[in-house]
Amino acid sequence: MHFVRIVERRSMRTYRELILLPTFEDRFEYLRLNGGVSNETFGFDRAINQIFYKSPIWEKIRREVILRDNGCDLGVPGYEVQGKVLVHHMNPISIDDLLDGTDILMDPNYLITVSHDTHNAIHYGTEPTTAKYEGYAERTPGDTLLWRR
Repeated sequence: MHFVRIVERRSMRTYRELILLPTFEDRFEYLRLNGGVSNETFGFDRAINQIFYKSPIWEKIRREVILRDNGCDLGVPGYEVQGKVLVHHMNPISIDDLLDGTDILMDPNYLITVSHDTHNAIHYGTEPTTAKYEGYAERTPGDTLLWRR
């Protein structure tokens, strides 16, 4: 028998609420877990977790979320992710979510684009070091020569 876990929506973090917050800092505070990854970790069940993250359906949803967020950290314009782009579950997932296929796994309303640094800061309570992307510096002839100043 297949059971779907019912989650109270009022306590769930959502993209619809997140995008109402105007700044990177506000969005980060909304998502911060203050050092708690989740009540239970995957431990020996990590293989199930990895199967999910390598599945074609996850790859499809991941691409859609990154496109929706324009590749920006926490979906904030001007904060383009410069390294590896991650898609973060805004609500911690459990092994039961993976086994039962709950909606928080693949519903874009519960997902957001983040940088690796921001992802770790959300989970482990550190401060993100992600700086606003200011674009490329204008290059001039000889600006990389160390002996000229």
